[in-house]
Amino acid sequence: MAAELLLVTAAALVDRDGRVLVQQRPDGKPMAGLWEFPGGKVEPGETPEAALIRELHEELGIDVNAACLAPATFASEALGERHLLLMLYACRKWAGTPEPRHATALKWVRPVALHALDMPPADRPLIGLIEALL
Repeated sequence: MAAELLLVTAAALVDRDGRVLVQQRPDGKPMAGLWEFPGGKVEPGETPEAALIRELHEELGIDVNAACLAPATFASEALGERHLLLMLYACRKWAGTPEPRHATALKWVRPVALHALDMPPADRPLIGLIEALL
């Protein structure tokens, strides 16, 4: 029997100094306390880009234009009964200042510093490519 596919989008928001934004998962959520790239689930009928634009507005209070989202890489991982497909986009332009609306904290880090953070298993394979891109 095939696993249910869970589509998730995330953004590597890159500032002028080449740092990437990560957010800390809040208490009460699965993987609480881990650092992750902002984003979330793709809802039925939504494109990955539309989902990411919605999630970035909900989670961080920023507005992103679809033209500013560059597909970067993806991760694929089994999660029990479901299978996660995490699509990562790079984004260097947005309107507003990110604030932690659904996260415990936000921080801007150099790509090499991502290796030292406690991140979900699906996010870890993305680090090397982010380093190479930036």
